Amino acid sequence: MRTSTNLLWLGDLNQSRVLDAVRRAEGISRVDLAAQTGLTAQTVSNIVRRLLEDGLILEDGRATSRGGKPATLLRLDPGAYYAVGMHIDPASTTLVVTDLAGRVVVRARRRTPSSQGPERVIAALARSVHALVARAPAPDRILGLGVAVPGPIDRGDGVVTPPHLPGWRSVPLREALAERTGLPVVIDNDATAATIGERWAGGGERSEDMAFIYVGTGVGGGLVLDGRVYRGGTSNAAEIGHVTVDPRGPWCPCGDRGCLETYVSPHAVASEAARLRGDDAADFERGQARTVAAYRKVCREARTGDPVASRVIETAGERLGEAAVTLLNLMDVPMVVLGGWGMSQVGDLYARKLARAVAERTIARSARRLRVEPSLIGEDVGAIGAATLVLHAAYSPSVGGV
Repeated sequence: MRTSTNLLWLGDLNQSRVLDAVRRAEGISRVDLAAQTGLTAQTVSNIVRRLLEDGLILEDGRATSRGGKPATLLRLDPGAYYAVGMHIDPASTTLVVTDLAGRVVVRARRRTPSSQGPERVIAALARSVHALVARAPAPDRILGLGVAVPGPIDRGDGVVTPPHLPGWRSVPLREALAERTGLPVVIDNDATAATIGERWAGGGERSEDMAFIYVGTGVGGGLVLDGRVYRGGTSNAAEIGHVTVDPRGPWCPCGDRGCLETYVSPHAVASEAARLRGDDAADFERGQARTVAAYRKVCREARTGDPVASRVIETAGERLGEAAVTLLNLMDVPMVVLGGWGMSQVGDLYARKLARAVAERTIARSARRLRVEPSLIGEDVGAIGAATLVLHAAYSPSVGGV
């Protein structure tokens, strides 16, 4: 168990621990809060009083009596504040407004006009944010804007160079969006944001330690270790999409050969299906929308038993299993979560391949059964994760590592 401290100068840390414990519980007493956080009863009482005054939590119901007066239960007030989340994928951009529990209250999706260059794209996205905020339940209680983008990124300066967005090189995205929207902006890699969103919205359903595998236009990953998101020295930890699964395989845009992404990304899957059928792949090479359509078609065909589509998805799943075994042998976490829009139709097919690989080949297989599960959030995990970047930064920095 992670421990807290009663030193006054760490009051914000203690408050974030208490709030996170309340958020993850269906109802929790002050006594149980003290036991979970390691804080004294007096410290918990003082923090709870502040959280009640700020309207972040509510007294709601009574615990089962253990003798004497039943304890009052504390719950998060989800409608106290809201956050905007934006996931910029080369194919489409999803925007959401979420409450403190990570539940979506407003949602919008638009095609990413990637060919127009970063300046026009950012201007269009800022207009979308203003329109979304106007539809929110309480526009005056928006904490900020979280942005999830494909890596690599410089979180310190908010500068991005998304590999699948032409013309986007060292773009100061955080500064540009903050200026155009008037909101505080937090930015992160889309796979890391998805991992944070899964951890936040998943509550007690998610482990203290887990790996998240994200499939969108590209393939990425995230790690939660001891309840904290682990990013690494350059915020590029758990880049499973660039684990080599065949050193003689296709060249990857990252400069290496045989990366997982060259087998599992939607473009790779659609291209391989076209090759096996003897079809011309040029049709969906013309843009992201065509690639997405071609990929979703392969996924639908695989579900209905089409032999070519099934073979392509099966091979991709085997490659995914190879990379996951490497990741799990290094990190030794008990759970892998699969998410992103690329998993929406074939996640269970990939999960079976991955579960078999880790059950047969991971070092820890004799000590415990590793869980492979789909995302609890679904296809919007990137956007919801982006919103929870704001919530973590505001209320749970010690837990989120934001």
